[in-house]
This record gives sequence, C-alpha cells and structure tokens, in this order.
Amino acid sequence: MRVLITGGCGFIGSNFIRYYNNKHPYHKIYNIDKLTYAGNLENLRGLEKRKNYHFIKGDISDALTMKKIFRQFRPDAVINFAAESHVDRSIESPALFLKTNFIGVSILLNLSLECRIKKFLQISTDEIYGSILHGSFRESSPLTPSNPYSASKAAADGLVMAYYKTYTLPALITRSSNNYGPYQFPEKLIPLTIINALHNRAIPVYGDGKHIRDWLYVEDNCEAIDTVFQRGAIGEIYNIAGENELTNIYVVKKILQHLDKNESLVTFVKDRPGHDRRYALSISKIRRHCGWHPKTPFSTGIKKTVAWYLKNKRWLKNCQTGAYRSFYKKYYSKRGLKNI
Repeated sequence: MRVLITGGCGFIGSNFIRYYNNKHPYHKIYNIDKLTYAGNLENLRGLEKRKNYHFIKGDISDALTMKKIFRQFRPDAVINFAAESHVDRSIESPALFLKTNFIGVSILLNLSLECRIKKFLQISTDEIYGSILHGSFRESSPLTPSNPYSASKAAADGLVMAYYKTYTLPALITRSSNNYGPYQFPEKLIPLTIINALHNRAIPVYGDGKHIRDWLYVEDNCEAIDTVFQRGAIGEIYNIAGENELTNIYVVKKILQHLDKNESLVTFVKDRPGHDRRYALSISKIRRHCGWHPKTPFSTGIKKTVAWYLKNKRWLKNCQTGAYRSFYKKYYSKRGLKNI
C-alpha cells in the first residue's frame, strides 16, 4: 500500500510515521510537510535511510504542488495530520488557520477523488465540541467550537463528511483529546512547562489553572489512529481519549515534582478569550467497534515524557529559535512576565 501522510514532521504526525513504519514495514510512506516552525525533520531522523519512506516538502494549501505530488506518487490512501494547531496563534492570526485547516483539506479531498484513493483519514480534535461541564461528548454531539483553531477544524470535518455523503469518498475521522509525549513543539502546556522549569523561568498558567483536559499519550493515539485506519467503518467518526482528566495546574505541578523544581515558578495570567473549561470524550464507540482502549496512565506517560526531554536537550534547544522566540517574546511582554 502507498500511504500519503501530510504533516508528518509535526508532533503527532512524526510519532505516527515511526509507529506505522514499524507496524507496516512493507507499506510505502510519502510524508508531505511544509516544514513550518513546528515541523522538524529531526523528528524522523533515521527513516530517510529506509527505501519505503520518502519525504517531500509541500504545502497542502498549494493546489498545484499537491496535484503534482498526487499524480507522481499515486497514493492508495491519505492520512491528514497537517494543521495549524495552537489556539493562541489562531487568535492572533485566524486567516492562516483557515488557509491550512480548511482550504488545504478541500484540496486534499478533491485530489483524493481525482486519484480514486481507497481511504481518506482526517485527524481532528476534541476541541471542536467545545466545553462540557458534566458527562462527555459522543461522536454525534453538536459541534460548538470556541476559537478560530477549533472552528477551522470543525469546518474541515464537515467538509470531509460532505465528500463522503456527496461523492462517496471513502473517508473517516478521528477526534483525539490532548496529546503529549516526545517531539512535541514547546508551545503547548507540557513541553513549555518543562523548558521553562529547566531554565527557572515563569510558567504561565491561564486563569485559576482549573481547566480540565483529558491527556492522551501520543503512542496510544498512534495505535488508535492505525486501528481506525485498518478496521474503522467508512463514513464514521471515532473519538480517542486517554481517560486521564486532569486540571492544568495539576499537570504543571506534577512536572515540577519530576524536575525537582519549586512551585513558585507558577505564574497565573489572565485567561485567554473563549477558553473552554473542560473537554471530555466518550470512547465507547472505538472500544466497541475497533477493540481499542488507552494503555498509558498519566503517571507513566508524564514520567516518560519528562525523561525524553531531559535526554534530548539538543532537540529542545534547536526548537527555541525563530517563530518560537518571536511569538513568546510577544506573549510574555503582553502579560508582564520575564522574557524568554
């Protein structure tokens, strides 16, 4: 099988390619990535030597480039990880998120129809459901996104399902909760907390720190995505979660404990606009239909994650340049915090 994976140099995408390559060594993998600030070829170091793996630099919102790629490699299936995914950045620059997360997906869908691909898997997020104070969202729950990022992902999901219903494109969608683990760019809560703690810098926590997220170890998500890709029913949506509901402040303090750092580094800052209070997903459908369940408790996953970042300080240092510094200098300045 020839599988085209977009956004494969990002956090979840690169972890998935490593997982998929080990699980299906005879499948050909074509990794398409624009290599923005969060896309890193270092995430897949070693795979470039394998004959079944090919990297092509490309932007999914560039129709001409993507058409050439599809026609040259003739993929059997497409798995779309490519996305702008940082909520704070989406509030600053919503147009960029619409371009990649919606227009880019529309281009992939059209080309997938043209090339008659056998399967299209869209990687989505729990954020499109919005906030829920009690209970959990099912795949049939209404979508009530609260920020430009989640709105762009919700729009993309709607388009994917429209192509399935209108053109019978063989499509599926996975929606996962907050991922964490190796290779995550240090703009998200866990890697940002680790890097700031290592340098004894202020760790910004929004509001009262009691926003709840369900934390999913990235390797568990990779297994779930592959399970849906292999066994999921065409036209279906599958929630994926780690069943580890924790407040942000708990997560930050747990990391500080692992690093033997003082909690005085925690600095509460003004909450961001449209900040959802709690995310929670029901995963009864993927359990029942595909036989998948999460395997990594947060206590194990966070220990492994902190250990990975400590072992890979060079990778972490190389990430702290360019767009990262530019964004966080502005971020810290607005909140009156010590600059990075």
